[in-house]
Amino acid sequence: MIFTDGQLTQETNRLYDKLKHTHWSREDAALIAPMTLEIATLKKEQNAIILAHSYQTPDIMYGVADFLGDSYMLSKIASEHPAEKIIFCSVHFMGETAKILSPEKVVLVPAVAGCSLAESITVEDVRKLRKQHPDAGVVCYVNTSAAVKAESDVCCTSANVVNVIDAMPQDEVIFIPDKLMGQNVQKLTKKKLILWHGTCIVHEMFTVDTIKEIRMQHPGVKILAHTECNSSVVDAVDMAGSTSDMLRYIASSDADEIMLVTECGITDRVKTEFENKHIVGACSLCPYMKKIMLRDILVALKNPRPDQIIEIPEDIRLKAKQSLDRMLDIVPKNK
Repeated sequence: MIFTDGQLTQETNRLYDKLKHTHWSREDAALIAPMTLEIATLKKEQNAIILAHSYQTPDIMYGVADFLGDSYMLSKIASEHPAEKIIFCSVHFMGETAKILSPEKVVLVPAVAGCSLAESITVEDVRKLRKQHPDAGVVCYVNTSAAVKAESDVCCTSANVVNVIDAMPQDEVIFIPDKLMGQNVQKLTKKKLILWHGTCIVHEMFTVDTIKEIRMQHPGVKILAHTECNSSVVDAVDMAGSTSDMLRYIASSDADEIMLVTECGITDRVKTEFENKHIVGACSLCPYMKKIMLRDILVALKNPRPDQIIEIPEDIRLKAKQSLDRMLDIVPKNK
C-alpha cells in the first residue's frame, strides 16, 4: 500500500507520542509507520480486531492493538465484539481460549508461540492424576491448552483462583499446571491441593534476594509480584496478583517508585500509562510472547499461514467451554 507523506507524518507523530515513554525515537516510529498504517487499513477492511496481551512489545500494544489486557478478559471482549476476525497477539493457548468463546469467528495468532506452563501438562497427564486421586476435583489454570481445559472440572485465572478452589465440593483439589501458584494458593485455602510440576519460565527466575536489594536501594518502593512467582518472593512483596491486579494497584497507589516482579511488558505499560511512576529494578522477558512482530500480524491479515489459524475440534471446544462457564458460575464476572 502507498500512503501520502501527510499520512506517514501523522502516523509517525501518533506512534512517537505513545512509544517515546518506552525509549522509542521518532526515527524508530517513522520506520514502522507504513506497516502500522497498512495493518490499520486491512483491519478495517476485514472487520477485524487486534488483541494484545500485556506482555507484548510497545509497538504492538500501542501501534496496532485495539484492546490490551489479560488473556481471558481479552477473549471475553472479543466474543462480545461485532468483529468477524480476531488477531490475538499472544501465545497459542490464549488464541485457543478466544476460539472457545467465539467459534463462529476466524481467530489468528501471528506467530507460533508456546508457553512453559501450557506445555508442561497433557491430557494424558490429567487422566493419570484423576486415576491417582479419584476423589479430587480438577481445577486448571487458564494457562493451559483447550484439550487440558476440556479434561478439567473448572478453569480459573490468577485473579480468581482462590475463589474457584474454595468453591469446589471436594476436600482435595488437583490444581494444574502451575506448582508455584499452587504453593501460594495453598496458604490461602483449607482445601488440600495436589500440584503438578509446571512453572512459568519468566516468574520462576525471580528470587527474594533481589527484592531485599531493591528495598535497601529504594526504601519507599512498592513491590508487586505475579502469583506465578515462588512463595518466598510473594511473601516479601507489597501486593501479589494478576497483571490486571498490578495495574489497578498502581492506578490507586500514591507511591512514586514501583518494582514489578513480572514480565517486562507490564513495565512498558506502566511507563506509558502512568508517566508519573518511576519503575525500579529489573523485569524478565518472555521468549514466547516476544516472538510476535508487526510483520507477523501483517502476514496474518494478508495471507494467513495454516499455523496461524486456530482450529479446535468441536467436542473439545464444547468441553473446554464448560470448564470456563463453570468458572463464571462460581466467580462474579467482575472478579
